[in-house]
Amino acid sequence: MPDSDVFHKSDQQADPALFATEAAGLEWLAEAQGARVARVIAHSATSLTIERIVPGQPDRAKAHDFGIALATTHAAGAPAFGAKPPNAPGPQGFIGPTGSPLPMAYGDWASWGRFFAEARVLPFLRMARDNGSLDAADARTIERAAARLTAGDFDDDSGPARIHGDLWSGNLLWSDSGAVLIDPAAHGGHPLDDLAMLGVFSAPFIDDIYAGYEHSTALPDQWRQRLPLHQLYPLLVHAVLFGSGYGTAAARAAQRFV
Repeated sequence: MPDSDVFHKSDQQADPALFATEAAGLEWLAEAQGARVARVIAHSATSLTIERIVPGQPDRAKAHDFGIALATTHAAGAPAFGAKPPNAPGPQGFIGPTGSPLPMAYGDWASWGRFFAEARVLPFLRMARDNGSLDAADARTIERAAARLTAGDFDDDSGPARIHGDLWSGNLLWSDSGAVLIDPAAHGGHPLDDLAMLGVFSAPFIDDIYAGYEHSTALPDQWRQRLPLHQLYPLLVHAVLFGSGYGTAAARAAQRFV
């Protein structure tokens, strides 16, 4: 395949499981036959090669269609909350930049709230607190929200969805034919985990994405009010990577749910 048709990234110091895990996530999402996913061409312990996505412009129609397609991806499901892509090689996944990824737990949780608290919110809260990106008062606020998550106060009828897991706007590329997913941290999660992450940096035409999703699949009652709760995890990841501004934002989000 000509070099112009592929995108290649590499890191000689990468965790040996990093690129294989990303490839497994891309392939698992693609199997759902919902949202378009960049095709995996090859991977090794130090590199990943995928198809190159020729850039296009987002618009309302593409965003609406992506919302419909993302609902199909989610509906393909996962064995449990925290479940890993079937071909992921290790006991944990990764989230964050290729050069400095953070560990992301896999597992088998029966309820979303306990999973989200134990595997997503609390581990990253501890990392953010340890590196000075979160002060003691803000940490206590987030811990109080996590306690309610663990108790099941925010659980609903949504079963484990097949989610991208790192669906901020930079991992949603736009081509002439529509939206394409890249760089997943795929696992079994709640549909709102992806929808909330799209709002952290406001993906283009996000209301049309949401409208497309709702056109295809019903969302829980008061789902828009719940988005900040689901944003706790990406905000804490950003606090660990980029500092206290995100820690403060995470505490503000948590305050609504204590």
